[in-house]
Order: sequence, then structure tokens, then C-alpha cells
Amino acid sequence: MSTAATLQEVLKPLFPGLMGIRLTEVTPQRVVAAMEVRPDLCTTGGVLHGGAIMAFADTLGAVATVANLPEGARTTTIESKTNFLGAAPAGSRVTGECTPLHRGRTTMVWQTLVKSERGKLCAVVIQTQLVLPA
Repeated sequence: MSTAATLQEVLKPLFPGLMGIRLTEVTPQRVVAAMEVRPDLCTTGGVLHGGAIMAFADTLGAVATVANLPEGARTTTIESKTNFLGAAPAGSRVTGECTPLHRGRTTMVWQTLVKSERGKLCAVVIQTQLVLPA
């Protein structure tokens, strides 16, 4: 199983690294990460852009799937649904907690709760990951 530190190094040169996603916990049952709400990730209102929230959650779901994959298998997102419930202002930090709704042989479904640093729920994301065999 991959650790948070190992996966963080894999993500560092990729889009999640560019966004500043920091993995703090990676287990087969849960992935937790944080991200600073930088102005370049915001919309005109000075709040975190919805696409940034979706990319943050998509990364967590993919990492969670990787933590559950059989040797040599890969994954890709095949569906994602986001409910936006609150804003996260520039200069703050969001956290995401990703937990499984289904961990099957060919698909996995994950729920990610994205919260502001004050604990306010900003978004709920449910995504389906396809398991691609080795």
C-alpha cells in the first residue's frame, strides 16, 4: 500500500502538486488532504473556484482508489457529481476527507467532504473510479 508521503512525491510534479494539495492521511478506508485557497485558485469573488474544488476532490478519490488497487492495476474517473454548499475565501485553507461508498473489483465509489478551515461544509463530491486491470 502507498503511503501519504510516497503518493505526495508522485503528485508533486503533476496538476495536484501545482494546486498545492497536501496529503495528510492515506489508508484504504480514508484519505485526508489540505489545500491553501490561493488567489490564483479563486473566482472573481475571491472565493475558491468550483473547478478547483472538483479537482481537489477528484485527486482524493483517485488516491483512495490507488490505495485499494491490486498490484499493477490503474484507475480513471468515470463519473463525478458535486454539490456546492459554501464558500472558502482566498487566504484560507480547505480540507477534504474521502471515504468509500463502494469498493468493488471493477469500480469504486467515493464521497469527499470539502470543508473550510472553520469546519463549514463547502462541497460534497461523489465520484466513481473505474479499476483498469494490469
